[in-house]
Amino acid sequence: MIKVVNILLVILGTSFISACSLVKKKEEPETFKPAAPVVIKLPKDDNGAIYRPEMNVGLFDDNNARNIGDILTIVLNESTNASSTANTSATKDQKVDLPSPKLAGDKVTKDGKEILNNELEAGREFNGQGTSAQNSSFSGVISVTVARVLPNLNLVVRGEKLVRLNQAEEFIRFSGIIRPQDIKPDNTVESNRVANVHVMYAGDGTISAANSMGALGRFFQGKSWPY
Repeated sequence: MIKVVNILLVILGTSFISACSLVKKKEEPETFKPAAPVVIKLPKDDNGAIYRPEMNVGLFDDNNARNIGDILTIVLNESTNASSTANTSATKDQKVDLPSPKLAGDKVTKDGKEILNNELEAGREFNGQGTSAQNSSFSGVISVTVARVLPNLNLVVRGEKLVRLNQAEEFIRFSGIIRPQDIKPDNTVESNRVANVHVMYAGDGTISAANSMGALGRFFQGKSWPY
């Protein structure tokens, strides 16, 4: 009896390990830590000038983000609608008449009826139809920092917002490339004006765990389960 229990435990353990191996590990996201501004070290010698190139002073600059570490506000306004419809119909009919052959110059008959007269009919028909539709929308606001300034002065930005409430935790991560021309006077940018956008919205905690399928359930619902 003990041996049977041990065998069952081994089988269950193997199934659990197989189920866990089917679960894809989440890819490590890009580091969304705020970028620190670049500190310019002024030379020790002082030539007595008021403005020097190392100080990077602009008399007519605005408050928009342009340097590493500057803060920029992203207005998330993503909406996608997609639909597809396909219809296919095919029909083919075929009919072949084979006249009755003659033997010794006369048709083969029985009781006055031709018995070697043949007729073939064949037909095929196919009808197919498919419809697909998807709608999604996402809105919100998140502030990010400039992580890198490209040679063409485009800004690589990234940032995250983490909200923890009771036993639940939700976060938004954003990264992309922004043109300085698309930054509004109030230092905001619409998300649909950002290139190479990566937006991640997810949660973790008791509520998220309650909505997740267990490892054994994922094993039986996975492609490796043959039935």
